[in-house]
Amino acid sequence: MSIAETARNRAAFARFHEATNSGSMEVIASMIDEVVEPDVVFHAPVPMETTGAQALRQVWTVLLRAFPDLRVTAEDVLAVGDKVVCRNTVTGTHQGEYRGLPATGKTVAYSEIFIIRFAGGRVAEIWGVVDVLTQLRQLGSLAA
Repeated sequence: MSIAETARNRAAFARFHEATNSGSMEVIASMIDEVVEPDVVFHAPVPMETTGAQALRQVWTVLLRAFPDLRVTAEDVLAVGDKVVCRNTVTGTHQGEYRGLPATGKTVAYSEIFIIRFAGGRVAEIWGVVDVLTQLRQLGSLAA
Protein backbone atom coordinates (compact mmCIF):
# COMPACT_ATOMS: atom_id res chain seq x y z
CA MET A 1 0.00 0.00 0.00
CA SER A 2 1.45 3.34 -1.01
CA ILE A 3 1.66 6.47 1.10
CA ALA A 4 -0.79 8.09 -1.35
CA GLU A 5 -3.34 5.30 -0.82
CA THR A 6 -2.99 5.57 2.96
CA ALA A 7 -3.52 9.34 2.70
CA ARG A 8 -6.58 8.79 0.44
CA ASN A 9 -8.06 6.36 2.99
CA ARG A 10 -7.47 8.78 5.85
CA ALA A 11 -9.11 11.59 3.85
CA ALA A 12 -12.14 9.39 3.08
CA PHE A 13 -12.41 8.55 6.78
CA ALA A 14 -12.20 12.27 7.68
CA ARG A 15 -15.04 13.11 5.24
CA PHE A 16 -17.17 10.30 6.66
CA HIS A 17 -16.43 11.37 10.24
CA GLU A 18 -17.41 14.94 9.40
CA ALA A 19 -20.69 13.71 7.90
CA THR A 20 -21.52 11.74 11.06
CA ASN A 21 -21.45 14.97 13.04
CA SER A 22 -23.79 16.77 10.63
CA GLY A 23 -26.89 15.54 12.48
CA SER A 24 -28.43 14.86 9.07
CA MET A 25 -29.34 11.32 8.02
CA GLU A 26 -29.42 12.55 4.42
CA VAL A 27 -25.79 13.75 4.62
CA ILE A 28 -24.69 10.54 6.37
CA ALA A 29 -26.51 8.30 3.84
CA SER A 30 -24.94 10.21 0.96
CA MET A 31 -21.48 9.75 2.48
CA ILE A 32 -22.14 6.04 3.05
CA ASP A 33 -23.03 5.75 -0.64
CA GLU A 34 -19.84 7.59 -1.56
CA VAL A 35 -17.24 5.82 0.59
CA VAL A 36 -18.71 2.49 1.80
CA GLU A 37 -18.92 -0.67 -0.30
CA PRO A 38 -22.55 -1.89 -0.53
CA ASP A 39 -21.47 -5.31 0.79
CA VAL A 40 -19.18 -3.95 3.54
CA VAL A 41 -18.52 -6.59 6.21
CA PHE A 42 -19.56 -5.20 9.59
CA HIS A 43 -17.94 -6.93 12.62
CA ALA A 44 -19.87 -5.30 15.44
CA PRO A 45 -22.87 -6.26 17.54
CA VAL A 46 -25.45 -4.64 15.25
CA PRO A 47 -28.93 -5.53 16.57
CA MET A 48 -30.73 -5.88 13.24
CA GLU A 49 -31.28 -8.25 10.36
CA THR A 50 -29.74 -6.08 7.62
CA THR A 51 -26.16 -6.38 6.38
CA GLY A 52 -23.61 -4.31 4.47
CA ALA A 53 -24.03 -0.59 3.90
CA GLN A 54 -27.76 -0.95 4.65
CA ALA A 55 -26.87 -2.04 8.21
CA LEU A 56 -24.65 1.01 8.60
CA ARG A 57 -27.49 3.28 7.41
CA GLN A 58 -29.83 1.59 9.89
CA VAL A 59 -27.35 2.08 12.77
CA TRP A 60 -27.22 5.81 12.04
CA THR A 61 -31.00 6.05 11.66
CA VAL A 62 -31.48 4.47 15.10
CA LEU A 63 -28.76 6.62 16.70
CA LEU A 64 -30.02 9.93 15.29
CA ARG A 65 -33.63 9.14 16.21
CA ALA A 66 -32.55 8.47 19.81
CA PHE A 67 -29.78 11.09 20.08
CA PRO A 68 -30.46 13.91 17.57
CA ASP A 69 -27.54 15.93 18.98
CA LEU A 70 -25.09 13.00 18.74
CA ARG A 71 -21.44 14.04 18.45
CA VAL A 72 -18.52 11.74 17.71
CA THR A 73 -15.17 13.19 18.76
CA ALA A 74 -12.16 11.44 17.27
CA GLU A 75 -9.63 11.28 20.09
CA ASP A 76 -7.05 9.31 18.07
CA VAL A 77 -6.91 8.44 14.37
CA LEU A 78 -4.17 6.21 13.01
CA ALA A 79 -3.82 5.29 9.34
CA VAL A 80 -1.49 2.50 8.27
CA GLY A 81 -1.70 0.75 4.94
CA ASP A 82 -5.29 -0.18 4.14
CA LYS A 83 -6.58 0.42 7.69
CA VAL A 84 -7.72 3.45 9.66
CA VAL A 85 -8.17 3.06 13.41
CA CYS A 86 -10.14 5.60 15.42
CA ARG A 87 -10.80 5.94 19.14
CA ASN A 88 -13.85 8.09 19.72
CA THR A 89 -15.85 9.68 22.49
CA VAL A 90 -19.56 9.77 21.69
CA THR A 91 -21.93 12.20 23.41
CA GLY A 92 -25.62 12.92 23.04
CA THR A 93 -28.94 13.53 24.73
CA HIS A 94 -31.46 10.69 24.81
CA GLN A 95 -34.49 12.29 23.13
CA GLY A 96 -36.06 9.29 21.38
CA GLU A 97 -36.62 5.55 21.82
CA TYR A 98 -33.41 3.52 22.00
CA ARG A 99 -33.12 -0.24 22.54
CA GLY A 100 -36.68 -0.32 23.85
CA LEU A 101 -36.05 2.53 26.31
CA PRO A 102 -38.26 5.62 25.89
CA ALA A 103 -36.56 9.03 25.85
CA THR A 104 -35.09 9.94 29.23
CA GLY A 105 -33.57 13.35 28.49
CA LYS A 106 -30.33 12.05 29.99
CA THR A 107 -26.96 12.71 28.41
CA VAL A 108 -24.50 9.98 27.55
CA ALA A 109 -20.76 9.96 27.01
CA TYR A 110 -19.12 6.69 26.05
CA SER A 111 -16.12 5.35 24.18
CA GLU A 112 -15.75 3.33 21.02
CA ILE A 113 -12.92 2.05 18.85
CA PHE A 114 -13.23 1.20 15.17
CA ILE A 115 -10.86 -0.39 12.71
CA ILE A 116 -11.82 0.32 9.12
CA ARG A 117 -10.27 -1.54 6.17
CA PHE A 118 -10.31 0.17 2.80
CA ALA A 119 -10.15 -1.43 -0.64
CA GLY A 120 -9.95 0.75 -3.73
CA GLY A 121 -10.54 3.88 -1.65
CA ARG A 122 -13.81 2.58 -0.16
CA VAL A 123 -14.68 1.05 3.21
CA ALA A 124 -14.72 -2.73 2.75
CA GLU A 125 -14.69 -3.97 6.36
CA ILE A 126 -15.42 -2.51 9.81
CA TRP A 127 -14.58 -3.87 13.26
CA GLY A 128 -16.11 -2.01 16.18
CA VAL A 129 -16.05 -2.10 19.96
CA VAL A 130 -18.61 0.20 21.58
CA ASP A 131 -18.98 0.68 25.34
CA VAL A 132 -22.72 -0.05 25.33
CA LEU A 133 -22.60 -1.00 29.02
CA THR A 134 -21.61 2.55 30.01
CA GLN A 135 -24.18 3.97 27.62
CA LEU A 136 -27.04 1.88 29.06
CA ARG A 137 -25.99 2.60 32.65
CA GLN A 138 -26.05 6.35 31.94
CA LEU A 139 -29.56 5.99 30.52
CA GLY A 140 -30.67 4.19 33.69
CA SER A 141 -31.36 0.94 31.85
CA LEU A 142 -28.83 -1.02 33.92
CA ALA A 143 -27.79 -0.74 37.54
CA ALA A 144 -24.37 0.81 38.12
